[in-house]
Amino acid sequence: MVPEASMETRAGGLKPSGDGWFVVNARDAEWLYNERFGAGVTFEGTPGFPQLGINIQAVWPGQPNGLYHAEDSQEDFLILCGECVLLIEGEERRLRAWDFAHFPPGTEHILVGAGEGPCVFLAVGARRPGGGIVYPVSDVALRHDAGVARAHDQCPRGLRRRAEDGGRPLPGRVAGRPLITGG
Repeated sequence: MVPEASMETRAGGLKPSGDGWFVVNARDAEWLYNERFGAGVTFEGTPGFPQLGINIQAVWPGQPNGLYHAEDSQEDFLILCGECVLLIEGEERRLRAWDFAHFPPGTEHILVGAGEGPCVFLAVGARRPGGGIVYPVSDVALRHDAGVARAHDQCPRGLRRRAEDGGRPLPGRVAGRPLITGG
């Protein structure tokens, strides 16, 4: 029988502690915020999920959700609300609520918020032991402040997300900005 993981309360919300199954409302889970790359909730604790990464992210107009990159595993995004620009293989594609984007291994990509308010999306990615990520140089990504000036094979120092100073975002708001409303 698989035990239930205990949940611990952290400054940004609830986080599972230990192995086991759990249920948590995304509004109550630990959110991370980065002024440059938006907000997100990973649902993972310690240990992390070994086979699948899953998170919800929010970006505001002009804000990328990270740096333009390619992973050696599959990744998929489902836009839940709002609009964004998908930077993919040196091109731009406009996405809106309920658009689904699939990235086979090696696909260069990143999202940049667009429209009038936040773009909220579900991100799911496979994980492999020793899996890798690269950050290629891309003119389109640099134009959107989502690129690197020289290629990297790991996240450039100082750009990892950190919990927002000042504590846990309130339900429906992240860093004082409206996120999504309803149920």
